[in-house]
Amino acid sequence: MTEARSSASSAPTVLRMILGRRLQDMRLAAGASLEDAAKALRVKPLTIRRLEKAEVALKPLYVEKLLETFGADRQEIEEFVDLAERANEPGWWHSYRDAVPSWFTAYVSLETDAKTLRTYEPQYVTGLLQTPDYARAVLRGGLPNGTEEDLERRVALRLRRQGLLERPDAPTLWVVMEEAVLHREVGGDDVMREQIERLLDMSELPHISLDIVPFSAGAHVGACAPFTYFRFEEPELPDIVYSELLSASVYLDQRPDVVAHLEAHSRMALLTSSDDSRALLNRMRKEYS
Repeated sequence: MTEARSSASSAPTVLRMILGRRLQDMRLAAGASLEDAAKALRVKPLTIRRLEKAEVALKPLYVEKLLETFGADRQEIEEFVDLAERANEPGWWHSYRDAVPSWFTAYVSLETDAKTLRTYEPQYVTGLLQTPDYARAVLRGGLPNGTEEDLERRVALRLRRQGLLERPDAPTLWVVMEEAVLHREVGGDDVMREQIERLLDMSELPHISLDIVPFSAGAHVGACAPFTYFRFEEPELPDIVYSELLSASVYLDQRPDVVAHLEAHSRMALLTSSDDSRALLNRMRKEYS
């Protein structure tokens, strides 16, 4: 994957990504090239590649013709077309499209369906663990010209995303963040104290781990931009790393890139411990009292 600036309506759902991978596997199993598939649809090979990469919606007529070309039977075709129609349906976040940057919609889809999330945050508390007031203060800082309505819509989206941590099948979340996050006063003493208390509470849950890299760790391998690593239950999907820029984002699924971020996350976690992290949180809570 490369830099993503897709519109909210075309942002791939995880199901669409899975079907794109299956479509590619079926083409390869049939011994068909991109050019062969393109001839069947009377389109360019790039169109087939974009279908397989989930960069465009899976048109049922295209899917049916391709599967016929690959030798699939009628039942398999009908089941695949039905899934393709479901994959093209907008996710729950579509109702927040006015509040979501176009390049962030794919992230919400990945986050919703991931089995494992590992994130590194050098500046702020990760969005999934933010309190409403902390989230509001962070978003207000990033929207100096936004209206109160815009702000509240983004806060509502952030809080809606947090619901995944309360699901019976909640993913595991492993957060590594810098001590600097706790010293960056966002929203005032009361907001910071409440936020730290939430971190203490959430870190006690069995599916959430929180490691805070202390200032004393000095320079380290992960001192870079924030990133999130996604792992999925579905075997068709590769591990994916997301990194955010000022006005866009990058999604990486090439193994060397993913491994480099995964190793950096693990190395940073070794710079502290759960007990030390909780002790630091308790000290900072007192400072904001």
